[in-house]
Amino acid sequence: MSNPPFDFPQDLRDAQIALHETRAAYEQYAKALPWSAEPTPGWESDKQLHSNYQSGKPDSPGYTGEQAAQVAEFQARLLELSMTVSTHLYG
Repeated sequence: MSNPPFDFPQDLRDAQIALHETRAAYEQYAKALPWSAEPTPGWESDKQLHSNYQSGKPDSPGYTGEQAAQVAEFQARLLELSMTVSTHLYG
C-alpha cells in the first residue's frame, strides 16, 4: 500500500523551483568568470611525484564591477529564496 503524495503549498513549490533555477543560472554565469574575484597572480606547482602532471592557474584579472554586482545579486537572491523555502510554515 502506498502513501498518497503530499499536497505541498503552491508558494513553497514556486519558491523551490525559483531556487533551483536561480542556482543553475548562477553556476552557469560563474563558469565564465575569472578564477579569482580579486586580481591575483597566477601560479604553477611542482611536478607531481610519478606523474607529468603540473597544476597551475594563469593570472586572474579579478571581477569587473559589473561581474561583482551580478554575483552579489545572485547571492542575495539565493539567500532570499533559501530562507523562504527553509522557514516556510508548511515545513
